[in-house]
Amino acid sequence: MLHQIKKDKIGPQAEPMAKAVETCVHCGFCLPTCPTYATMGEEMDSPRGRIFLMKEVLEGKMKPEEIESYTDNCLGCLACVTSCPSGVEYGELISPYRAWAEPDRERSISSQIQRTILLNTLPYPNRFRTAAKIGRYVKPLTKLMPSFMKPMMDMTPASLPPQESLNEYYPAKSKRKGRVALVAGCAQQVLAPRINRAAINVLTRSGIDVLVPKDQGCCGALAMHIGASDEAKKSAQRNFSAFPKDVDAIISTAAGCGSGMKEYGLLFHGSEEQEEAESFADKVIDISVFLEDIGFEPSENCLGANKRVAYHDACHLAHAQGVRNPPRNLLKAIPNLTLLEPAEWELCCGSAGTYNIEHPDTAEELGKRKTANLLATEPDAIAMGNIGCMAQIERHLRDGKSDIPIYHTIELLDDVDS
Repeated sequence: MLHQIKKDKIGPQAEPMAKAVETCVHCGFCLPTCPTYATMGEEMDSPRGRIFLMKEVLEGKMKPEEIESYTDNCLGCLACVTSCPSGVEYGELISPYRAWAEPDRERSISSQIQRTILLNTLPYPNRFRTAAKIGRYVKPLTKLMPSFMKPMMDMTPASLPPQESLNEYYPAKSKRKGRVALVAGCAQQVLAPRINRAAINVLTRSGIDVLVPKDQGCCGALAMHIGASDEAKKSAQRNFSAFPKDVDAIISTAAGCGSGMKEYGLLFHGSEEQEEAESFADKVIDISVFLEDIGFEPSENCLGANKRVAYHDACHLAHAQGVRNPPRNLLKAIPNLTLLEPAEWELCCGSAGTYNIEHPDTAEELGKRKTANLLATEPDAIAMGNIGCMAQIERHLRDGKSDIPIYHTIELLDDVDS
């Protein structure tokens, strides 16, 4: 059995991995919610299929290279966790498995180059901004580039907003209720700095002091979810030092970042830093949950007033963090806002960190499917809580010649007169 494998072969994460495997009863409830099973229709591209395959490898009955294509196809969206009646913690298997298998993996030169580019640009705002600017100019030459460059060129934004710098401290504008630290986000600072601005406005107006630690770095989620655990640990360790321990909460406005930080305990499982990692993770909270907890009430002048808004569930908010009601409750509280629910809310949009670059065909199919479901609600605007989803869906909207605006939930809660 898997739980009998020595830890020196699998490592300290063998225990949570074994628990995930042994909890699965292969009932099949995960199948209709899995984006790859929905698009590919193959058992081995379903959660229970992958669990079986990973079990076989970890027990020495199969070789890692025999199942690479199936584990690579997984978006890591964790919709299977939401639908599982047995409580299988699939995330505690797929991420550690990828980290365990990666060091001995033989990747093609193109795959190595692509991953190196992604790991050395996306987590660094200044580098990412420079790369995005260069991408805009060389995009017309895409046909002359190696095929692995095309997905990156396709995701290059048509334009970038002006660069904004954040202060380290924003005092509460009303009676002080608390003190938090804000996760600035890597891609978010480049693609949509307005999100952080709206978050700071809403929090300070609600009586919250906001700190923005200047030494914070990438949350490490991107590296964590593609098996680059050493890079992920370095990012986490930087944040352990950068974020003050005396704040009431560490606020995330990006589902991917929040989910990644909440996985720090798993990342450092069995190490000397596990306790520190778990303590940090316990303080991480999505901004929608925090605002609901403090009793935030939107003003009559907030951006979302008098709109028909379709809400998109970001996978790493709804599935990984189990957060569905707080953003909906906040939006429903906006004066005269009509909240619209698209079909297939549980299916991923295809962004999934770097998935839309590493698996562009599947991501394309999922992106079109998600966009069609959102447009079918006939909204005035679309809201969500993750920058990756915003970039993915906005691209498909524009490709379909739709001018419906996309907002982060916090933007719709912000007072337009403030």
